[in-house]
Amino acid sequence: MTMQTRTLRRAVPADAPALAALHHAVWQTTYEGLAPAEAAARLDVAHRRRGWEAALADPARGAWLVEGDEGLVGLVAIGPPGEDAAFAAQPGPVGEIKHLYVAPGQRRQGLGQRLLETALEALAAQGCATGALGVVRQNYAARLFYADTGGREVADFTDPGPLWRSLMVLVVWDLSGRR
Repeated sequence: MTMQTRTLRRAVPADAPALAALHHAVWQTTYEGLAPAEAAARLDVAHRRRGWEAALADPARGAWLVEGDEGLVGLVAIGPPGEDAAFAAQPGPVGEIKHLYVAPGQRRQGLGQRLLETALEALAAQGCATGALGVVRQNYAARLFYADTGGREVADFTDPGPLWRSLMVLVVWDLSGRR
């Protein structure tokens, strides 16, 4: 077994195509059978790329990625919380983890933990008291990972999405000890 090189760095606008490709690939495998076929078809790489281009141009948001010998293997993005009442009910200020994805062949190597910690530290540095994210209710592997990292499930809500009304669970982390 060879030692793989891993680099964690802040994402820049030029990373949008690679972020979109990984986001799309992971989303397709994670939500196959859960998301309606129309949503899966319309949330293609081009759609994801437009989203990443906008996110990376927004000073209120941040993103980090992990690159390995085989290219991009993980990503995390943060920003202001969603508009759902579940976010507003949390001790504030609240920051949201918008995306956290690790390539399927790269899981269980500590990358998700490293990305999550990076996001929580960044939110705490911005003055957030709570870090939060919404996870699809049926995504049991992610929910277990978040619980193992100290995340608490505190509310259920429906994400109206543009293409898929998904049942979500709000997971939160107390950031007060990180400042």
